[in-house]
Amino acid sequence: MEITNVMEYEAIAKEKLPKIIYEFYASGAEDQWTLQENRTAFSRILFRPRVLIDVSKVDMTTTILGFNISMPIMIAPMGMQKMADPQGENATARAASAAGTIMGLSTMATSSIEEVTSTGPGIRFFQLYVFKDRNIVVQLVKRAEKAGYKAIALTVDAPRIGRREVDIKNRFTLPSHLRLKNFEGLDLAKLDKSQTDNSGLASYFAGQIDLSLNWKDVKWLQTITQLPILLKGIITAEDAKLAVQAGAAGIIVSNHGARQLDYVPATIMALEEVVKAVQGRVPVFLDGGVRRGTDVFKALALGASGVFIGRPVIFSLAADGEAGVRKVLQMLRDELELTMALSGCCSLNEITRDRITTLWDAPRISPRL
Repeated sequence: MEITNVMEYEAIAKEKLPKIIYEFYASGAEDQWTLQENRTAFSRILFRPRVLIDVSKVDMTTTILGFNISMPIMIAPMGMQKMADPQGENATARAASAAGTIMGLSTMATSSIEEVTSTGPGIRFFQLYVFKDRNIVVQLVKRAEKAGYKAIALTVDAPRIGRREVDIKNRFTLPSHLRLKNFEGLDLAKLDKSQTDNSGLASYFAGQIDLSLNWKDVKWLQTITQLPILLKGIITAEDAKLAVQAGAAGIIVSNHGARQLDYVPATIMALEEVVKAVQGRVPVFLDGGVRRGTDVFKALALGASGVFIGRPVIFSLAADGEAGVRKVLQMLRDELELTMALSGCCSLNEITRDRITTLWDAPRISPRL
């Protein structure tokens, strides 16, 4: 069967993966309302295409933190990718590099910082969780710097792990043959079967992640690295302003794939509030729910500098390894190019707010001719 859109990979992944692993990747927190909303919210934004514009050349290239990439579609950091495919994060890194875009590597990866670098050239960001033992944080950041990573994406929405009831039911833990490779040689490399009525991941977080993480720590992080720091997990104007004041180089509007606090808005619904709050002082990115090139266009029209995709990468990796991830990136690229052409946009800076309409927009009064 020919794959014609990225969503079709999920059914293949569901068939191929063990139930516990598929459900770990696919599920959200509690009632999973936000999980559905991350997708459905896009359908409440409609296009206002302009016609009779020469779209024989459509340019999707952009610059993120000074790095040139082929399109405003990047790969979000996701943990434990070797549960999906034996090559895991290494395959994802090669696919991102081949597509000329950025990959985020998770702290909780099953390939190490250095292993991913060894796959070849590429622009990579390192996603950071802050551990109670700050020496581990310093080590991780220094290793990322040394290995040529270009930014740190600090996750700020996970002092504790959300209540993912599917993982609790399944007593989810990392398969015994896999390790969290960034912690090899430390006692942190394994997720043990939970001794509590929880998932192994939730127990791990409770034991290791620093609940006291606050704005002062963003400043502290700047003292241990020269790399730009993105804050991942901001969805309000108030926090966006504080992020700029704290010296963040960018903001990733994210609700952690709807895996943390349920009943937060879809990220596409929170995006414009954050964009308006930062007033162009730092770039804002969208993470969550992107499955179509039309979704990417809508995010850019609302002021995002780019989007990060997560589950489509994991499901395509499970279905067809590196080739699957390459195809997802190519399909989203092709869809964005077509959406731009049909909307009358030849470059990304032409994707302006007036190219879309939302339910919350004031009614448009046509000018008198």
